[in-house]
Amino acid sequence: MPAVFFGHGNPMNALLDNDYTRAWAAFGDAIPTPQAVLCVSAHWYAPGTAVTIEAAPRTIHDFGGFPAELHQVQYPAPGDPALARRVQELLAPIVVQADSSWGLDHGTWSVLCHVFPRADVPVVQLRLDDTKPAAFHFELGKRLEPLRDEGVLIVGSGNLVHNLHTYAWGRHEVAPYDWAVRFEQRAREFLSSSDFSPLVAYEGLGREALLSVPTPEHYLPLLYVLAVRRPGDAIGFPVEGVDGGSVSMLSVRVG
Repeated sequence: MPAVFFGHGNPMNALLDNDYTRAWAAFGDAIPTPQAVLCVSAHWYAPGTAVTIEAAPRTIHDFGGFPAELHQVQYPAPGDPALARRVQELLAPIVVQADSSWGLDHGTWSVLCHVFPRADVPVVQLRLDDTKPAAFHFELGKRLEPLRDEGVLIVGSGNLVHNLHTYAWGRHEVAPYDWAVRFEQRAREFLSSSDFSPLVAYEGLGREALLSVPTPEHYLPLLYVLAVRRPGDAIGFPVEGVDGGSVSMLSVRVG
C-alpha cells in the first residue's frame, strides 16, 4: 500500500463538494482497497502513545460553532482490534495503551468519508504523544512500515501549515500569506528530494516555520507518513491549495 498525508482543513469539508474533497475521493478510487486504515490524526494529541481497540469506534464531533448538520454526520467504519494489537507489537518496547474511550475524530472521518464513502474499511487511530519531540514521532513511524505489506493504508491527517490566529475567519477568500507560501514551497523541495531531516528538525527552519507550525499537532502526522517511505518510492502531491490564507491543504503521497 502507499501511505498518505492529508491536509484536512475545515471540518465542513465533510459535507462539501470541492476541489479538495473530489481529490480525496479520486485517491480512494485509484488505490487498491486496503485491509484497514491506520490513521494518525492531529486531533488525538495527549500524553502517551495509544491505539483505538474498539470493534465499533464512535464518531467524535470534536469541534464547536459549526452547523447542526455537521454534528449529525456519522462515519460507522468498523475498528480492527487485531490491527491495534499488531501496532502494539511493532512499536514495542514503547508502551502503547489499548484505548476504548476515543473513537474516530474529525481529522479522520472528515477525510475518510470521501476516500471510503461506504465506511466499509476498518479504521484504527494512533494517538500522538504530546510529551515527545518531532524526532521521536519520526522514529516511531519507521516501525510501522511493515504494515504496508499487510494491506494497511497508513494515513496522516493534519496540515503542513496551520495557523488559526492568522486565518481569515468569515472573510472573503484571501491570497495565501507570503510566509505560508514560502514554508510550503521549501517543504515541497525537501520532500521532492527525499531530504527529510530538515522537516524533522522543522523548528530550525526559521520564521516561516514558526508561523506555519505554531503548535506541532497538525504537523507531526506528516512525519509518520514520511517515516514509512522505502527507497525508490515516488512522492507526489495529489491535493494542493491554501485555505483562509494560513491553512495548507497539501496532501503528500508516498509510494
